[in-house]
Amino acid sequence: MSFTGKYELQHQENFEPFMRALGLPEDQIQKGKDLKSVSEIVQDGKKFTITITTGSKVMKNQFTIGEESEIELMNGEKVKVSEQ
Repeated sequence: MSFTGKYELQHQENFEPFMRALGLPEDQIQKGKDLKSVSEIVQDGKKFTITITTGSKVMKNQFTIGEESEIELMNGEKVKVSEQ
């Protein structure tokens, strides 16, 4: 099954509490709650590239299933993850 494609956000539930849990400042939460985002996923075997465009902010992460990768969270923090 391939996940490659573009996906546009239609609606979101519990956005504000989720963003607060991530540690985003209240002003950024209020600015972002009405923005729509477009996510583009490109899959090449076990390798994924995910680009999320929200307003003027573009966040791009890459990871490979079964390998440790570093990704950027919405608050700008970078974390190591292992997708399995």
